[in-house]
Amino acid sequence: MARGKTRLVLIGMMAALAITAGCSGKGGNRAKERPLESYSAEELYKRAEFELETKRKATEATKLFGEVERLYPYSEWAKRALIMQAFAFHKDKKYEESRAAAQRFIDFYPADEDAAYAQYLLAISYYDQIDDVGRDQGLTFQALQALRTVIERYPDSDYARSAILKFDLAFDHLAAKEMEIGRYYLKKGHFTAAINRFRVVVEQFQTTSHTAEALHRLVEAYLSLGLDEEAQTAGAILGHNFKSTEWYKDSYRLLTGRGLEPKVRGKNWLATIYRQMIKGEWL
Repeated sequence: MARGKTRLVLIGMMAALAITAGCSGKGGNRAKERPLESYSAEELYKRAEFELETKRKATEATKLFGEVERLYPYSEWAKRALIMQAFAFHKDKKYEESRAAAQRFIDFYPADEDAAYAQYLLAISYYDQIDDVGRDQGLTFQALQALRTVIERYPDSDYARSAILKFDLAFDHLAAKEMEIGRYYLKKGHFTAAINRFRVVVEQFQTTSHTAEALHRLVEAYLSLGLDEEAQTAGAILGHNFKSTEWYKDSYRLLTGRGLEPKVRGKNWLATIYRQMIKGEWL
């Protein structure tokens, strides 16, 4: 049985090599290469698949998958080629082309079982461009929107589970950008501008990993401006939610060093957050 299986594998490899042999020839051999129009849809697809599996770059594969769609439109092979072309473009980090192919698949075959994967490819083509916090955050918003579509439209798919994880990370990227700018303003002594950035994190990105630091930076900024009530309230929220962190310990030292304590005071925006999020008083 093992020998028979091995022979079948070897025969399959030889057939694939025969299909692609014309591509590797030079000089006079190129003149003998079969025109693409003479290939069946299946032959073209398998040739493209072979290129994708054996070459580091997917350039030739994307062209051949495109030829399947061009020469045999609306066929089953054309449908398969389109989703594979989207994947091949993504492999080469040609994200715009990958999105375009994925979107065409969704438009043409919205009820197909691979539509979820096409939507996921579209989403991660944005997501894979946002690794650097300093990059254009417009990509992050687009990634979040596309990932949300995967989660809401295909909630029971494996892609939805992966999309949820990536959504949380992309959301964290937005908070990280706000923190980065806020720290810059704080270092330059532009305390009001810094407070505005840290406030965004506390109000809009409470579930991210940056909330504790944002509250501590608010304590720093408000103390620098002499706004003790706001600083104390930020410290109180920090102590309630993140008491075991170094951020709370640092804030506690700053406050007590000035004869203050973490305590909710006044009617500022932080006191409102404390009443709503911690005390549950929404009215």
